[in-house]
Amino acid sequence: MRRFYLAHERAILGGTAVAAFLFLWEGFERGWWAELLQPLLGPQAMRFQLKPIFISSPTRIARAAFDMFFVTGTIWKDLGWSSLEFTLGVALAFIIGIPLGLAAGWYHRFAYAVEPFLTALNATPRVLIIVLLAVLPIAIGALAAVRTVDARLVRVARSFSAGDALLFRSIILPSAVPFLLAGARLAVGRGMIGIVVGEIYGSAAGIGAMINQAGSRFETDKVFVGVLTIAAAGVALVELIRRIERRVEVWRPQVAA
Repeated sequence: MRRFYLAHERAILGGTAVAAFLFLWEGFERGWWAELLQPLLGPQAMRFQLKPIFISSPTRIARAAFDMFFVTGTIWKDLGWSSLEFTLGVALAFIIGIPLGLAAGWYHRFAYAVEPFLTALNATPRVLIIVLLAVLPIAIGALAAVRTVDARLVRVARSFSAGDALLFRSIILPSAVPFLLAGARLAVGRGMIGIVVGEIYGSAAGIGAMINQAGSRFETDKVFVGVLTIAAAGVALVELIRRIERRVEVWRPQVAA
């Protein structure tokens, strides 16, 4: 039993915390905690019962999700539209951000020209398209990766007349992979924000638009279904990147204690 727990400790503790949070949440909506506290607080205990019009409950959300996914299927069109936007946006962010960051890290004069734009993007309000949100952590991660490359490796490669193309392919890019994966995790979160914000303000389809429309009709259950769908997709993608990072760890040299 102890061996099983240690092997699955992360999943067990995470699942227990989520279950406890959902139970606590359900109790607020159903009035369990208000009933328990009423002998002590009297009428003031009703403050601990939340009204469904303002916040839903896990069971209500689960019923709404089942209906939207498997009965009416209304969410699939919005989910497909948002998935397409996210995929294209993040793909373009990688296509732009990786070469931009690597070049800025290696060529100092190019970095002087690019860094003001990266800084400006970091300070820009978040109402931007997914590409601009996701490209920043990727580009900054690539730039930082180049600047942390072991200079001894570069000098050895230079001594054998290695050009920039060979240096990038054999030293810089492999060294940058962990930084790029860390940037990818941040890009996923920013991309999810970009989907919701962009669709709320400028789209008639997608999960963000669905959330906006459901909120305007006080359909709180559907609002939470949309929000939790985006959150679940983000968690799944970050976990995928984390697993890739574990595989990459094998490439790193072990530091002696």
